[in-house]
Amino acid sequence: MSGLPIDELLGGVDDLPSLPAVVMELLGSIEQEDTDIAVLARKVSSDPALTAKTLRLANSSAFGLQVKATTLQQAMTYLGFQTTRNLITAAALTGCFPAGRCPGFNDKAFWRHSIAAAACARVLARPLRFNPDVAFTAGLLHDIGRLVLVARFPERYQAVLSLRDKRDCELIEAERALLGVDHVDAGVALAEHWNFSDTMRHAIAFHHAPEAPGAGFLATIVHVASAVVHALDLADNPDELVPRVSAVAWTALGMTEQAWLQAFHDTELQYEEMTAILMA
Repeated sequence: MSGLPIDELLGGVDDLPSLPAVVMELLGSIEQEDTDIAVLARKVSSDPALTAKTLRLANSSAFGLQVKATTLQQAMTYLGFQTTRNLITAAALTGCFPAGRCPGFNDKAFWRHSIAAAACARVLARPLRFNPDVAFTAGLLHDIGRLVLVARFPERYQAVLSLRDKRDCELIEAERALLGVDHVDAGVALAEHWNFSDTMRHAIAFHHAPEAPGAGFLATIVHVASAVVHALDLADNPDELVPRVSAVAWTALGMTEQAWLQAFHDTELQYEEMTAILMA
């Protein structure tokens, strides 16, 4: 990697948000099935704001609970451990990065796009028989490197945004031109710093290049989900170009036109509700 060495990128690890310990634990164990639900519920319950947000998500129509969950333990019993774990992660992540550090960077639009990509990835995963919870988390985290760059280099990132507007290019090109690294590099570095699973790291690393060898199917889902929500303009961010969609990735999903229309509809519904809860 040219430009900023990765240790400088994360050099101010103190500048990076520290996630609640329980969330760090959850992200590291994303593929494990066998965690004690009672222990996890107890840990998360010590953070009332996180608990409240997680329960609002669990009770949203996206998850279709017939009975209202009033405790985390109930949510885990009804929704299962993996789903609840992803909701806790979403609730924690959307609140832990400081906003407003870089003029020109729209933090709210960033999270709207990430939540929309998460909702879409979850919708796409189901008919493809891919774990929708893992897809949701990967969608939420795919651009997290942007927040790392904003947190570490607010002034320089402002210049990146200006260059993107001037050249009318994709953000990733402007990042490479001015910083020598891009949000993918930064996202992978953060994923390692936070001990994400290999599956999650690959999804972040290859979401712009899903046809690369070893990218994995999750990167394909996230790549297409991100492009779909850009095209639907769910984040309401007029500055963003709709990224080019990899024909390989689009074809790999093998969905019919009818399936796509249903996916667009479901994504929009889930996005509205999830955003209302997570951005509150």
